[in-house]
Amino acid sequence: MKKEKISGLTAVYRKVKEGYIAYVEEIPGVNTQGDNLKEAKENLLDALRLVLEVNREMAEKEISGHDVLKEKISIDL
Repeated sequence: MKKEKISGLTAVYRKVKEGYIAYVEEIPGVNTQGDNLKEAKENLLDALRLVLEVNREMAEKEISGHDVLKEKISIDL
């Protein structure tokens, strides 16, 4: 699969006693944790890739065999 660059998402890192909790504001389900900030950042990128990959696979199964139009969209907030 061709790699795409996605930008403009907001990563939030919250310090807790055990390390850091991390999530992406705009995408429910993209959350993780890490013992330190570096680990939390790495884990968050992994979580984001996984969620996007799984969502895309589920969407492909849903539309398989149907007449659909797919196009890239963007929005300024």
